[in-house]
Amino acid sequence: MTENPDRTARRALLLINTHARRGADAEPLVLAALEKAGIVVERGSCDRRDDIAATIRARADHVDCVVLGGGDGTLNAAAPALIETGLPFGVIPLGTANDLARTLGIPLDPTEAAAVVAEGCERRIDLGLANQQPFFNVASIGFGVDLTRALTRDAKRRWGPLGYAIAGFKVLSRMRPFRVHIEQGDQRSMSRTIHLAIGNGRHYGGGMTVSEDAAIDDGRLNVYSLEVRSALKLLFLLPAMRRGTHGRWKEVRTFSSAEIVVRTRKPRSVNTDGEITTRTPVHFQVLRHAVRVYVPRQGVVAAGREPVA
Repeated sequence: MTENPDRTARRALLLINTHARRGADAEPLVLAALEKAGIVVERGSCDRRDDIAATIRARADHVDCVVLGGGDGTLNAAAPALIETGLPFGVIPLGTANDLARTLGIPLDPTEAAAVVAEGCERRIDLGLANQQPFFNVASIGFGVDLTRALTRDAKRRWGPLGYAIAGFKVLSRMRPFRVHIEQGDQRSMSRTIHLAIGNGRHYGGGMTVSEDAAIDDGRLNVYSLEVRSALKLLFLLPAMRRGTHGRWKEVRTFSSAEIVVRTRKPRSVNTDGEITTRTPVHFQVLRHAVRVYVPRQGVVAAGREPVA
């Protein structure tokens, strides 16, 4: 812990996942950048997923913010404690996909991301809930779950974002459609799908886009169902999925809502931010403006949003 002669200095809890793709190399760079900016840094452990939220809760009364270095899974693990404590947080993107950082316009360079924290411009963003499990980016059932299981830690480290494509081709060879029943208020519908995605943020899966008009503070979940019948058709869809224009295809059903319930004939696993955290039936909700995050000031102004005072 750095000595703090100035009691007005911001105090940050720094949690770096050294198991993340770039975690070990980035830690000294981030620490140096924060301390150079006059931030008093206390380091904590996040070697295990369960340690992250527990450490934030334990230190909440002693710090002014949390700085999280890792991938989207690290951020997902911290979400419950960020909601409970109300502490603003900074993102140091060190994982494979870094989808929340992409959504918020946070630089992928660790030193530049630390500079965003030092600037201190906050933005309130939404969280999605899947059976009360919070998520920043997307929840999915079907193909996304199979992809998570196929994408090993070694593949992420070796191939980076390309690992998603390699694992995806393996999953495609054995994908099978399944039925989902969706309840939206008093409306009921059924979809025969290979992949159901419920997006809170804008990006997921290493740069895929939930919807071309999605925003992480718009109070809605963007839902789409891939109702393709062949792997070849899905491959044709991929460019549109990166742009977020896949909703224009007849094989893709889309809608947005603040709350839905999804049921399947047999329980199916649900992926939230790259972690399998719950099963169907699943109740999805938006937790409006649930947390505060440090973002580049120019990005907030360009998006027409007001920074948090």
